Amino acid sequence: MKDDGGAGRPQLPFQEGVQRVWPGEADRLLEVWEASVRATHHFLSEPDIQFFKPLVLPELLALEHLLCVRDREGSLVAFLGVANGRMEALFVHPSCHRAGVGRRLARHAVVELGASAVDVNEQNEQAVAFYRRLGFEVEGRSEVDGMGKPFPLLHLRKRSVTEW
Repeated sequence: MKDDGGAGRPQLPFQEGVQRVWPGEADRLLEVWEASVRATHHFLSEPDIQFFKPLVLPELLALEHLLCVRDREGSLVAFLGVANGRMEALFVHPSCHRAGVGRRLARHAVVELGASAVDVNEQNEQAVAFYRRLGFEVEGRSEVDGMGKPFPLLHLRKRSVTEW
């Protein structure tokens, strides 16, 4: 099976659909989070990453919906966390960037779960461009992140769920 990543993107084999994260996959969630952060959050220093790392799993595991995409062998390669109509987390392992799995997860969040809002680090240019390509628009901006750290956030919203 080939993923429907689209023109110009690598075609990698993934299992179909979006699946639940299994109870024993906490370590893999953290691996994907860290690999993704290191590949896309160039504004974070090593001490910043080490500060956030122990906070990630408790936050993820507390979310209303924690879903993933798996490769053909069943390994988690990307995940999505949703709560209260918001995408709280969307991370894709760098080996799967531009293969359509982030788009698949975002579409599921919006269409199936009604999550039309997301906050994105303004300095994460790849993520900002990704959400804009999906039709999200900037609604506002904060000078600091949710922890009060100096990492500005853009508050994005997708107004039309029919445009995919």
